[in-house]
Order: sequence, then structure tokens, then C-alpha cells
Amino acid sequence: MILKAGKEKPILQKHHWIYSGAVAHLPPFDEGDTAEVYSKQGEKLGIALLNRGRSIIGHMLAFQNETLSEALSRRIRDAAILRRKWFDPQKTNAFRLINAEGDGIPGLIVDAYADALVVQVSNPGIERLKGEIVSLLIQEFNPKTIFEKSTSFLRRKEGLNEVRALLHGDFNQEVEILENGLRFSVDLLEGQKTGLFLDQRDMRAQVRELSSNRRVLNCFAYTGGFSVSALAGSASHVDSVEISAKCQPRLEKNISLNGLSSERHQFVKADVFDFLKTADFNYDLIILDPPAFVKKRDDIAKAFRAYKDMNAHVMRKMAPGSLLLTCSCSYHVEESLFQNILFRAASESKRNIRIIGRHRQAYDHPVSIFHPESSYLKSFLLYVD
Repeated sequence: MILKAGKEKPILQKHHWIYSGAVAHLPPFDEGDTAEVYSKQGEKLGIALLNRGRSIIGHMLAFQNETLSEALSRRIRDAAILRRKWFDPQKTNAFRLINAEGDGIPGLIVDAYADALVVQVSNPGIERLKGEIVSLLIQEFNPKTIFEKSTSFLRRKEGLNEVRALLHGDFNQEVEILENGLRFSVDLLEGQKTGLFLDQRDMRAQVRELSSNRRVLNCFAYTGGFSVSALAGSASHVDSVEISAKCQPRLEKNISLNGLSSERHQFVKADVFDFLKTADFNYDLIILDPPAFVKKRDDIAKAFRAYKDMNAHVMRKMAPGSLLLTCSCSYHVEESLFQNILFRAASESKRNIRIIGRHRQAYDHPVSIFHPESSYLKSFLLYVD
């Protein structure tokens, strides 16, 4: 692959994406092939994984004179070093080991749940390197299980079929993990994403700190990460609102695993939007952590309205002096845009709203300073006067 004049600059700065419009010459190739990448002046820039028919035609994995094997080995080893610095397995043994571009391996996510690793592959080039990646994971982490659960929207976008398959060891569908000393039961096969939303770990810890003697509403509760954290933080009562009845048994199991009182908790099976219209807002802390409202850039306007309307409705009904933790995991909604959405919501609600906290980026979800586009999750902790 030869790039057009001047288009080598992002690659020299270790950005991972090559857009098709930046390419001057590329021979015919098959999906998932690799190509050595050169500048117009003939300087070798590295090796890219190729995608047919996409605006991002290449994902850089190796830079300059690295081989693919050297790049994979180095990235996985460096990812392991970072995690071992920050996580005591006696307190937290569920965390992200490989965070795609954040750890220098586009299209690969690996999450650890105790001694089981769950792999997500969303790039056809990584698909071809899967055998080598599994060998490196065994060598570095010696897990009992490596299970592939490649079911993400990004994978479908790349034209790849969903995969659920055991890659190494024995498979137990249900595992019990520790997060900041709290115990959670995780369904690796049927759970959302790889089983648990690990990216909200630090925000769950903050909810635990904030919940003492407060009435808490956890919307989009899933299996109750925020609910358990609030109860562990001595919340006076927690309501968990979730449309899927399948989540209730595991949520209640997670409460029981931690020896918390079920009398201080109520599971409400309901569509959150319907619930918010009729609910009595006698809460001191409300958590809005919805699924992504926008999957592609064309959906931004629709998502803007959805986020704004939901937050404005909640702000309008909240008691003076209460707290709102509101989040967006929509990749195309940047933090500045989300803050603007909340500004519009506050204006519509005619409430005085102050930002008193922002998202705590978990150490196991690093964002490369050379590739800021991989940042997707943002949260605002708001004080409602």
C-alpha cells in the first residue's frame, strides 16, 4: 500500500486507521489480508490489516519495521504489565486485558473473569491471527478458559458472522468474580457484551461512596452492578428498573452473594421511558446508564433528542438537592456533545444544574493518546438545586 503525499503523518504519529481516500496505490486483496504500508516518498510505515469496501481500508497493527508477531507479542505483554500494576486479584479479578486500539491491537478485546478469558474479534485481519493470539494469551496469562464471544455491532459492520466458541480449556457458562471486594455472578454465554460492563467499575465504586442513607433509582439496571454497589454503600432503598425479566434472578443473586438486605431493594420490570413518566420521584440519587442510542453517525440527531428528552424529564421531576449520574456509551456522541445535550436538557427543565463530577476512566480501558477516537464512554455527576 502506498499512501498519497502527506497522508503518512497520522501513521507516523501511531494512529491506527487508514482511510481509503488516503491510498494512492494498493493491489487487489482479499478480506483480512495484510499489506506493508509506505509513504509516497518510499518510507516504510508498518503493516496494516485490510478491509474491503470500507471507508477505513486499513488498520495499522505493526509500525515501522515491526513484524506482526513482534507487534502482537509486545502489545499483549505491555497490556499485561499495565493491568498487573493496578489490580489486586484478591479484590478485583474481572477487568479488560486488551482494549483494542487503546492497547495497540485494533479489532481485539479480551476481558478476564477470574481465570476465564473472553475474546471479541471485530476485524477480519485479527480473525486470521486468532490462533497466534490465543497462544500468546495462554503464554502470558495461563487461563483455564478462553472463550470467544464475537457478537458485537462492529463485527457485523465488518461483514463477519457471530461466533460463540471455546478456544482453550473447559467452559463454565457461569463464573463468580470480585469487583472492589463485591461478588458478582456473570453469565459468559448469555450476558451482554462479554458478560459484565467492566467499563463502569469506577463509577459503581463512586455510587457506593455516594449512597449512604439515600434512596437510589437505577435505570437500565441489567444484572444490578450499580444496585449492588448502592446497597453495599448503605443506601436506604434501591429501585432497579429493567425491561428484561431475565435479568431479575441474576440481579437478586448478586445482592444475595454480598449478604445485602433484599428488603431494601425492589426490581421493577418496565420500560424505563414508561416508568419515568409515571414514577414518584422520591429519590436522592438517580442513575441513567442506557444502551447506546446511536450506532452510526446518521443517527446522531435522533440520539440527541432521545438523550435530551430523557434527561430533561428526569431533571424536571427530581427533588432539590438530589444527584443525577447520567451516562452515554454512544461512540458518535463525544463528551462535548453530551455536555451540550445536558445543557439543553437543563434549560428545558428550568432547573439549576451543576456538574460536580465526570467519568472516572478505568485503568483497564486505556485510550491511546495517538488514537483518541477509541474513547466512547462518558458520565456526568450532576447536582440538582
